[in-house]
Amino acid sequence: MGKFFKVILILAIIGTLGWFAWSKFESKPTTVTTHQLLIERIEAMGKLQLVKYRFSDVLEHKNISTFLPDASVLLIVKADAVGCIDLTKVKQEDIQVYGDSVAMRLPQPEICYIKIDHKASRVYDTKMAFFREADLVDEAYKNAEKEIAAEVQKSDILQQTRSNALNVFTPLLKGLGFTKISLSFE
Repeated sequence: MGKFFKVILILAIIGTLGWFAWSKFESKPTTVTTHQLLIERIEAMGKLQLVKYRFSDVLEHKNISTFLPDASVLLIVKADAVGCIDLTKVKQEDIQVYGDSVAMRLPQPEICYIKIDHKASRVYDTKMAFFREADLVDEAYKNAEKEIAAEVQKSDILQQTRSNALNVFTPLLKGLGFTKISLSFE
């Protein structure tokens, strides 16, 4: 009978240890994130966004190495470029009113920002990247950002911004009662 209790006790200890080990390795990891958010700067904005272009770039980025196999990544990058006019540059002397006529000089159109949309962009394939994958993808995104910025400069975004400014300000000024409207750019 004593031998029977010893076997039961040993089996109970082994079962308890097995259950602890199984629950330790089976449990899902918990995630703890802490944030320390601070307002770094507050700026007054006066830029009127008038046009937004959406760009897509399909690129293959390779790292060619003499000792390791060539690593490559295939990305489809989506980016937005926005054309705007900075209304904070408009001065009182830029607006001339003569009865029912108005002459307004607007600042030159500019590119407000160029931003990659990481939610819409995708990494489609990586080859032979192994432990270099994160650096390779980062390099590819930086390369895409430069190429998209160059393409934005070549596009007609500033002309489209100018055209849209005329289409926005003309009815606005007509709504204020002006019948003769002259809009120009610095």
